[in-house]
Amino acid sequence: MTSLFPATRIEAQQRLSAFVPRAGREYTSGRNTDNGPNGHSHVSLLSPYLRHRLITEREVVQSVLTRHSIAAAEKYVQEVLWRTYWKGWLEMRPGIWSRFVAERDQMQDSFPNARAITAAENGMTGIDGFDDWARELVETGYLHNHARMWFASIWIFTLRLPWALGADFFLRHLIDADAASNTLSWRWVAGLQTAGKTYLATADNIARFTGGRFCPKGLAKEAVALTEAPIEAPQQIPEMPDYVTRSSALLLVTQEDLSAETLFPPPVQIEASIVVSDPLLSCGERSARFMADAAKDTTDRLTAQYRSSVSHSKTLDADELITAAQAIKARQILTAYAPVGPAADALKAITPKLSDAGIALLQIQRSWDTRFWPHAKKGFFPFKEQIGAELAAEGIIAR
Repeated sequence: MTSLFPATRIEAQQRLSAFVPRAGREYTSGRNTDNGPNGHSHVSLLSPYLRHRLITEREVVQSVLTRHSIAAAEKYVQEVLWRTYWKGWLEMRPGIWSRFVAERDQMQDSFPNARAITAAENGMTGIDGFDDWARELVETGYLHNHARMWFASIWIFTLRLPWALGADFFLRHLIDADAASNTLSWRWVAGLQTAGKTYLATADNIARFTGGRFCPKGLAKEAVALTEAPIEAPQQIPEMPDYVTRSSALLLVTQEDLSAETLFPPPVQIEASIVVSDPLLSCGERSARFMADAAKDTTDRLTAQYRSSVSHSKTLDADELITAAQAIKARQILTAYAPVGPAADALKAITPKLSDAGIALLQIQRSWDTRFWPHAKKGFFPFKEQIGAELAAEGIIAR
């Protein structure tokens, strides 16, 4: 089957160009409607590209606001920034990711009704809509945002299945899955993210926003919030390190940022690059396959940008990085900052070995993240109040 998401930067740019005229009133009026597979014409279908930064949030928002006023495109701009918000929120509370992983692993080992999990994942529950979304997710690697909320609510409150196993199902199959957006969205539905506030899927709402395609019977009539131990207070996001612009550097590219050439433009002296598509760095199977497909495109673009050697590796290996850095006499390896998740864990693990070899691994944040993440201390609404000021600071809108 032809992929719904060809993994190239030019595909992302073309999708953005085609969507920009529809990012205002048309998106606002149609964004909540799930028309099913091959019918997602009211949304941008850019989420896999944004998740892996084949195109960046800044590029998308700037293009949209070149065509529309911020008032006209408010809903779409906010939708892009929800992903930024989730990442910032989790960055300040990394223990929530560790908590999810531990709960998921425990449930996989101990949940007594494996048959119910299998039925839900294979779309064999008999619930109208839910089964269709399960199959669409597995077949395409994508679900409309509204369908994701309905699915999660039914999984938790109607089927009474562990939320962490549902979140894991999404992680394994969504091309755009990341640690922050997926984990925290499931927590929000369950009443954990905003304590006591849940999301209840109803037949009327589903029928309304699927054009009558689905009207499931037997859904839960109430959504009693799940509970948990108190969560950690937000940590301060660490300051980013400096790097030597005119000193030779090895560039490391992971699936967290596949347009690294826009992060490290001249005069940065990139003498060689390594593009890593290690499946262990991805949140799920679909995401890993997308990264593998994107590796060639990324390699070609980096070769053209830096006019230096670019290699592709299927593992993130400290010894390989040391050998590559020493071959070009580089004392620094530059990479885009990896937010909380598998890639961040892997980079943290190899850093001491690189340091012992006299090589600094420097993770560099984009200004977008540096500006917006610190505003994610609380809920989205206080965060939203800062959007205009930070877009002005980024030079996207007038002050």
